[in-house]
Amino acid sequence: MDDRQLQELVEEVSQLSFGKPFRHKAAFNNRLRTTGGRYLLKSHNIELNVKYYQEHGISDLIDVIKHELCHYHLHIEGKGYKHRDRDFKQLLTLVNAPRFCKPIQATTKNKKYEYKYECIKCKKQYMRKKRMDTNKYVCGQCKGRIRLLDLK
Repeated sequence: MDDRQLQELVEEVSQLSFGKPFRHKAAFNNRLRTTGGRYLLKSHNIELNVKYYQEHGISDLIDVIKHELCHYHLHIEGKGYKHRDRDFKQLLTLVNAPRFCKPIQATTKNKKYEYKYECIKCKKQYMRKKRMDTNKYVCGQCKGRIRLLDLK
């Protein structure tokens, strides 16, 4: 799907779900990392994450489009367009749009712990991504000394 097809899809979803036209620009933004899309307040444009479409497919992309169109139409009408506003929540339920999108697997970091520490007194273990100074820190449970175990 390219930007032209996306523009047509957003205009169609706006007309079918909201009964109102979408008169601005919709495009994919390759720089978006953690979100499915965003509505730009100043230009009234909508940017969508191409990785979200590739990973989750067209049906979830339509859900994100509905969510962003809720921001768009409410902002244009001068109503509450923020996530916490009552108008926004009501419009989301009316058009069956999600409040938050599914996470993108490509950008969620794999929690790989490099260092394993253990308290000498109570044997509580701590997993850390970064190395820590064992002379500076003590166990949070019993205030005992901490030692570095073998890397895993």
